[in-house]
Amino acid sequence: MLKRLLESSRYLVVLAVVASLMASAAAFLWGTWKTCVILWDLAATGGTFPQAAVRLIELMDKFLIAIGLYIFAVGLHDLFLGHLELPGWLDVHNLQDIKSRMSSILVLVMAITFLEHLVLWQDPKGTLFFALAIAVVTISLLAFNRFAEKGE
Repeated sequence: MLKRLLESSRYLVVLAVVASLMASAAAFLWGTWKTCVILWDLAATGGTFPQAAVRLIELMDKFLIAIGLYIFAVGLHDLFLGHLELPGWLDVHNLQDIKSRMSSILVLVMAITFLEHLVLWQDPKGTLFFALAIAVVTISLLAFNRFAEKGE
């Protein structure tokens, strides 16, 4: 009976899959809404909207987060519930595949966040420390992925 309960408990992952998919859809909608707002502001100012570059860069963050949540949902489904017919690059074989993809997206989000900071350039010393912090986290994630791949 315990064995059957444990085997069936894998369906609890459905909660994480559905929640991640809903969050992904919300992030895609959020990014789409922000795109419309930015395009409206650009049209209203005749293309001279002063914050356009920063706001366009911020859009990448929103869509990368949406993609990350989608990849997480698909990966969990693939691992625990069953194979999905998806492009080959989305195939997940173990939890490390999901972690690797998520850390890659996180590195991109941090890079975009740094670029936003750089474009605004208000505090040079703060920007330097911010860059160093991002570099430490990025190197840690890359090392984590590298060592995890060698351990397989």
